[in-house]
Amino acid sequence: MKLLYLECNMGAAGDMLMAALLELLEDREAFLAQMRALGIPGLELQPLRESKCGIWGTRMQVRLFGQEEESVDVHGHGHHHDHGHDHVHDHDHEHHAHAQYEHAPEAHHHATLEEVCGLIDAMPLSSAVRDNAKAVYTRIARAEAQVHGSTLQQVHFHEVGTLDAVADVVGVCLLMELLQPDRVLVSPVCTGFGQVRTSHGVLPVPAPATALLLQGLPVYGGEIRGELCTPTGAALLAHFGQEFGSMPLMQLQKVGIGLGKKDFPAANCVRALWGESGGAGEDEVLELRCNLDDMTPEALSFAQQLLLDAGALDVFTLPIGMKKGRQGQLLTCLCRPGQREEMLRLLFLHTSTLGVRESLCRRAVLQRQERQVETEYGPVGVKSVSGWGVTRHKAEYEDMAAIAREQGLPLERVRAAAEAAARRQGIE
Repeated sequence: MKLLYLECNMGAAGDMLMAALLELLEDREAFLAQMRALGIPGLELQPLRESKCGIWGTRMQVRLFGQEEESVDVHGHGHHHDHGHDHVHDHDHEHHAHAQYEHAPEAHHHATLEEVCGLIDAMPLSSAVRDNAKAVYTRIARAEAQVHGSTLQQVHFHEVGTLDAVADVVGVCLLMELLQPDRVLVSPVCTGFGQVRTSHGVLPVPAPATALLLQGLPVYGGEIRGELCTPTGAALLAHFGQEFGSMPLMQLQKVGIGLGKKDFPAANCVRALWGESGGAGEDEVLELRCNLDDMTPEALSFAQQLLLDAGALDVFTLPIGMKKGRQGQLLTCLCRPGQREEMLRLLFLHTSTLGVRESLCRRAVLQRQERQVETEYGPVGVKSVSGWGVTRHKAEYEDMAAIAREQGLPLERVRAAAEAAARRQGIE
């Protein structure tokens, strides 16, 4: 399994994520050529080799008609500066270029979500990249609408609706398609602290929209004064991140370093770590357990399903005897360590427990794959596992049941056909 781990110890911005992912590519020129072919007026995209605190990486310089956007942060007593270590990242804030663009949202113009999505739809991209890019902007629009008490249609992008940010979002979405990671994991996100100057005025860090975009994710303020995580960076992490927490066990193969423009006491970078995992090996899971003796079976079943829907690896119950002879249930939820906060929230919200025990467990795992195979009765999804000297195939029940009902076949005949097809097609 190909793993991508994004280390956000200095927050994240769209240009930094793009630069970090670009370093993982073999053919970087092909990506840059594809970005230049997007038709964004006046766009100049230039990866620069630079260093921060002695660490070399790539800074993605994004220019529109020769101008690179600057940013300001607020120091004490309401003053703002463009020097020192208290700065925001590069492309999601003020001082947009003032050029006028034909058939596109203007840099100085406050673009609507419909305009931004129309621009993305007109680009020569795959449907998956277009859908991802529009989904990222829709996340931002929802957050802006909630902050300002408006609707999606009324939102006008002040900080992130300009063409340089469109390039950041589309660039990251395109790189994700080119890299094709099987799993995207993200570290806890450092937001920075203090205040930032925006077109709405001076706002706290993290900015209100950024805070909404990061809801449900592990975050912390850190020791750097200034905005480290931008709205664009937050939206991209929330969209692509599938798990959040510490770096998983994996065989590390590549490291991409994306630099920000500003200088801080710490290296201003996002790291993209690429490796292999999920084969016959080990990983870590969190085991959450609680004893219950005052819930109906229906309520307990409802809670279990919600945990599974939220991404738990497994949820199960065991009958136990409790004090005063009461019969109860031991509810166990297995999840990734980065899912801890969300699973605890659901357990306390939907069960009657007053406390949850937790254990971090190491487990041996087999490599897992999900494919679709063609049988004489129709297509059937098959899960395959291998490693530790074994290989097994298991057909998806819902697919088999649908075929059996429609064609009047025994379920076992469909199962045998699917598993035989998996073996013939060499699915391991």
